[in-house]
Formats: sequence, structure tokens, C-alpha cells
Amino acid sequence: MTAAGSEPEANAHPLTGAPFSSPVPPGTGWPDDPATATTPVARDATQVASLAAEAGLRELGARSSVCRACPRLVEWREEVAGTKRRAFADQPYWGRPAPGWGDPSPRVLVLGLAPAAHGGNRTGRIFTGDRSGDWLFAALHRVGLANQPTSTAAGDGLVLRDTRITLPVRCAPPANKPTVEERNACSPWLAAEWRFLRPTVRAVVVLGGYGWAALWPVLRSAGEQVPAPLPRFAHGTEVALAAGPTVLGCFHVSQQNTFTGRLTEPMLDDVLTRAKVVAGLA
Repeated sequence: MTAAGSEPEANAHPLTGAPFSSPVPPGTGWPDDPATATTPVARDATQVASLAAEAGLRELGARSSVCRACPRLVEWREEVAGTKRRAFADQPYWGRPAPGWGDPSPRVLVLGLAPAAHGGNRTGRIFTGDRSGDWLFAALHRVGLANQPTSTAAGDGLVLRDTRITLPVRCAPPANKPTVEERNACSPWLAAEWRFLRPTVRAVVVLGGYGWAALWPVLRSAGEQVPAPLPRFAHGTEVALAAGPTVLGCFHVSQQNTFTGRLTEPMLDDVLTRAKVVAGLA
């Protein structure tokens, strides 16, 4: 923590060695930071909707990465970035929303809540730097959708093949639980991202029930023929949309699921392999 009125402490990025304060100001050289010092900032839900509607895909990532529309989430993510976890006390924390990441024209889209106060909120890349990400990226590598099995920091050389990962709420929330209002405020970022991805995506892998519930309103608003009643979330559920992608349910890669054996490596591999088949990549 820094004294009131003092400059924030700078720590070296674990890969580049460049110094950054926490949270990381946009446009200061963080690897893969899409934003600049002039990227417009949304400060309420109305501005989120307006800025999301006007942006191309990369600019969408930039604008979402500096969003300040939800005061509770802004306060929490920046508090975590300031206090840090002891294991990462010598590292800078991103402390900003994590944008969608990966192939800009993917065949497979992975969607899931990734709160990760000391993962994505530290590294600036979704599912990167925590044990949930260790599971996910190892599985993507096993099935051929990633070039390496590990993801430790932005700029570490990881490349997703025909795959993109995105999320329904882009900030780390207290207790890993966004409110309904926060989810709704964030949804225009996802809806706008879907507009760019829709022409190529053939399979959507949804991690967990939260992502499952958040996806269907976005698809409906985009004009997809969503079934009624909505299908319930379950691991292995498969819903083929008319003239649209196939949606596949998968238990979340949270430690609560992986440590207890509710989700195993073969179960995760099976869903991702099925997504490859549906997407025409097998």
C-alpha cells in the first residue's frame, strides 16, 4: 500500500522486467494491452452500451479494459491490486477488466466467468495465472487448440488456434459473485463481441451455469433462434441452434470442481474435442 498522496509503487513485470504501477494505466506498455491513454472510458451502463456499439473488435477490447461502470467492482479490483497476494507482492497487478482474447475469427468460442482476483486481475489476460487457467489451457493444448499447455502472463507466447475465450463479467468481483445489475451492465461488451465472432463461430463451450445463463439473452438479442424453454445447464449438454452455432455445456474449471473430481481432465477434453468436431476442426 502507498501513503496518501504518494506515487503508487512500481513493480517489474515478470516477463519483460518493465516497471508498472498497480493498477496498470492504459497505454504504458503492458504486453498485449489494447488500450491507450485516450481510450474512452464507460462510467455507467448507458455509456457501456454506447461505446460497445461504436467499436471494432480490437477497440472493443480496449474500451472494455478501461471500463468503470460498476463502482463495487472497480473498488474491489483496485483494492486487490493494491494489497496483492503475498506470493505476488513483488509483481504489478493489472487491476482492470480483462477483455476477450484469442483468435479474432474463431471456430470455437469458450465462455465462462473468470473472476480471478489474483489471476486475470493480476496478469491482464483471462484465465491466466491461476489454477483454473492451468486446467483450461492444458486441456486446450491437449486437444490441439493452443500452442502450449501453460499460461503464466500476458506476452508469454501462448497462441490459441481457431479459438477465442471471453467472459460475461470482465472484472474480478467480491466473493466471486457479480450482481445481476453488474452482469447486465457488462453484457453489451459481450453482445458487441458476438457480432464480430458470429460469422465464424461454430461451437460455443460454456463453462459453468453462470456463463450459461448469461449467454442466452445475448444470443436472443443478436437474432439467434433460441429454444424455449431455455435448456438447463448440465455438463455435456449440447444445443444446436437453427442456422447458428452449437452450444455445449461444461462444468467450470474452478478449483471447487477440479479439486473434488467433479470435473476431470478426460471430461474437459471430451467437451473440447466435441467442440472441434462440431466446428469442423477435427
